[in-house]
Amino acid sequence: METITSIFVPIHREGHKFIFVFALVTLGLFLLGWTPFAWVGVILTLWCAYFFRDPDRVTPTQDDLMISPADGLVQSVGLAVPPAELEMGEAARMRISIFMNVFDVHVNRIPIAGTVTKLVYTPGLFLNASLEKASIDNERQAVRMTTQSGKDVAFVQIAGLVARRILCWLSDDQPVEAGERFGLIRFGSRVDVYLDEGMTPIVCVGQKAIAGETVIALDGSEAPPREGIIR
Repeated sequence: METITSIFVPIHREGHKFIFVFALVTLGLFLLGWTPFAWVGVILTLWCAYFFRDPDRVTPTQDDLMISPADGLVQSVGLAVPPAELEMGEAARMRISIFMNVFDVHVNRIPIAGTVTKLVYTPGLFLNASLEKASIDNERQAVRMTTQSGKDVAFVQIAGLVARRILCWLSDDQPVEAGERFGLIRFGSRVDVYLDEGMTPIVCVGQKAIAGETVIALDGSEAPPREGIIR
């Protein structure tokens, strides 16, 4: 059973309509006799199903752990001012940016248990999400929350070059648990996480993060940010 579930990963419901459209067009191409184009359609249909996969994850449950909200590459770890719409002040905070390419799982997850205190959607551009200015110029959905220990943190879904839709299923004053699914971005994007004082990143730039599983920061640690080396 574990082998079967590892191969046939569940597909998120948001992807059903896209897969259906791709499959319908592919069928039409076969019926019209446009076989070479139809096989391209088969590949695109399979890729669409792969993109919208939604595997279960095993989330560490310690209250002092910040878990990755996204699958992807840790792009940057450093100080940055949170988006103005979150009203978190102008002081720079430690920020962890995770970049998702079109082959990563795009279902996003809550990084730490607490309560949602502010939700702000901001229209914007669709620059390459790996660019620094994408955090300010791109379309985004920002979420501010208070952790169970009273820390003020935030995470921001940022649309990318190909992404054209950000989905966020949270509401104001909603209690949340680490690892819960909260949103999805189509098709290639980034998530920024802003930490509070006393929270220390423990991931390195270039490291692969897994949503709902990879611990990206510790609450209560005074250790310096980590550095990594490719081997």
